[in-house]
Amino acid sequence: MALPGREQLRGRLIVSVQAPEGSPLRDAEVIGAMAEAALANGAAGVRLESPEHIGAVRRRCPDALIIGLWKHTYAGSSVYITPGWREIEAVWSAGADVVALDATERPRPGGADLAALVSRAREQLGAPLMADVDCLENGLRAAELGCDWIGTTLYGYTEATAERKPPAWELLEPLRAALAEERTLICEGGIAAGEQAARALALGADAVVVGTAITGIDLQVAAYVKAMASA
Repeated sequence: MALPGREQLRGRLIVSVQAPEGSPLRDAEVIGAMAEAALANGAAGVRLESPEHIGAVRRRCPDALIIGLWKHTYAGSSVYITPGWREIEAVWSAGADVVALDATERPRPGGADLAALVSRAREQLGAPLMADVDCLENGLRAAELGCDWIGTTLYGYTEATAERKPPAWELLEPLRAALAEERTLICEGGIAAGEQAARALALGADAVVVGTAITGIDLQVAAYVKAMASA
């Protein structure tokens, strides 16, 4: 499908449909059903992890807008969201419309270079890219390298931002002001209520990604149990 522009995504919700390792929800059929339910109720698209889940949702929902990623951890690097070429190629081949990848300044596995990965993905695959960033500087750099969408996904999750807590309110206005008109700005991370999603839009986000608050049954239930036990 053609990549939606800012106007098509403005004010829309994207649902992250993922489940942690070991969860009974981490099943391609379950992920597919949750993705279909999200799309049927107005989500503009879904964000999915792993080629298996991307492929399952593509078969079940052939017209869905899919942002794909693949989490892999490697020794010597804290980058795990689509860290290298192997993951980029697999996510794209599985049927993603947009490939999401870590676009922070942290060292990548095997010494891979972000600029080289972005260039290769665009030239060899023609893949649109979503840059998951943690700060203004990394967001602007990712845009300069050629990433189509900039997401605040890693704000509060990198060593440089560990003391901060998402949502990335402080990033949205300066990012929108500095990004080129054609770049799409996505607020992702920490959005847990409709009011927060609306605030993100008011601060300059074109669209909002919500995951745990909608599809994260494991984490949601554990949080309730913990809070009630402490009471």
